[in-house]
Amino acid sequence: MGLPVRHPSERYTYADYLSWPEDIRYELVDGVAYAMTGPNRRHQEIVGNLFVQLANALDGHRCRVYIAPFDVRLPKADEMDALVDTVVQPDLSVFCDRAKLDDKGARGAPDWVIEVLSPATAGHDQIVKRRVYERSGVREYWLVHPIDRIVTVYWLTDDAYGRPDIYELAGSTASRVLPELAIDWERALRDLD
Repeated sequence: MGLPVRHPSERYTYADYLSWPEDIRYELVDGVAYAMTGPNRRHQEIVGNLFVQLANALDGHRCRVYIAPFDVRLPKADEMDALVDTVVQPDLSVFCDRAKLDDKGARGAPDWVIEVLSPATAGHDQIVKRRVYERSGVREYWLVHPIDRIVTVYWLTDDAYGRPDIYELAGSTASRVLPELAIDWERALRDLD
């Protein structure tokens, strides 16, 4: 079962999103619904390995890491949840402000988001979601390109992402927002070749 048919000018909200069947995952960006494709094994292993590293590193820390599916509601102002028109499910999201967390997921921008690109989602993650994360105030945004063996890193400066830094998936890469956290790429990519 798909979404209810609407006129192209009509937009969806979080209230609509909550009524959709759970067997098909969607993200909602500015009222437009995007069906999410099922991740492949390689994608899941990389995301899982990154999650384990971050969860272990954050043990006892004020920040928490969450793995998709985890709804992140990104209001544009102070609108009620039912009226929020942007709900994303980052592969990994780190929140240091626990006031943003609730039983539904989170309301407000994560401090750090990591998306692992796959051919089906690369354009969406690099264009649509990058704009949403920038506008919403995500302080650090990583795009992991497992096929090209690089990570593209954006930092929020003066409310905008500047030119990204690009690193090879070798050795380790530290977060700028949480400099005590570094991803060990050998561990993240092990058993994948």
